Amino acid sequence: MNQIDLAGRTVVITGGARGIGYAVAQRALASGAEAALWDIDAERLERARGELAKAGKVSVAVVELTEETSVEQAVQQTLEAHRKIDVLINCAGITGGNGTTWELAPDVWRRVIDVNLIGPYLTCRAVVPHMLKEGYGRIVNIASVAGKEGNPNASHYSASKAGLIGLTKSLGKELATRGILVNAVTPAAAKTEIFDSMSQQHIDYMLSKIPMNRFLLPEEAASLILWLSSEDCAFSTASVFDLSGGRATY
Repeated sequence: MNQIDLAGRTVVITGGARGIGYAVAQRALASGAEAALWDIDAERLERARGELAKAGKVSVAVVELTEETSVEQAVQQTLEAHRKIDVLINCAGITGGNGTTWELAPDVWRRVIDVNLIGPYLTCRAVVPHMLKEGYGRIVNIASVAGKEGNPNASHYSASKAGLIGLTKSLGKELATRGILVNAVTPAAAKTEIFDSMSQQHIDYMLSKIPMNRFLLPEEAASLILWLSSEDCAFSTASVFDLSGGRATY
């Protein structure tokens, strides 16, 4: 494993209690950072803190990412614990199940947009002013190859991730001269607990689209995400980086 230098940095990871977010937290701590995990699942957060605390300083905050007040409270908790926020990784997301666009209920569609797009908007809105004060920051948004191609039977998820790519490009341009770089990654599917909310037919469809004929490993995602979170990433912003096993064509 190559070394990524995050010594002295504080990394906020939404959805950090499980899946790719948890793998990112592990790698961040191994790279010398302090980690702040934000998640809705209080029980899993405490379990994650217990497991990760051996590797470095870890704080946790129970957050409803779609509520502005909850996000702002998490920012204050994190600043009290770590004094600053250098890196924000928007990893939390839901699939909302599968169905054709006309079969998906409006409340399900809206919830996916709220968590996957409104949530990152609110976290960026709350964290960026603190990064501006420091004159430094890295933001990495975890989008999806579905946001580029549009997966059938997942219009809500695909639209939310396409929106997140758009948010990344806009925010990256707004901050391009302020020392804060904003990028997105577009993974193909990683076999995590999020698969529990998908049909087997949809899982099989996603695998069939990946030329490498396997799913992404969370630790593989963490490697790219944390390079984008480091000072070594110095001239890439408002950009999208693929993690699709050869699926993406642009």
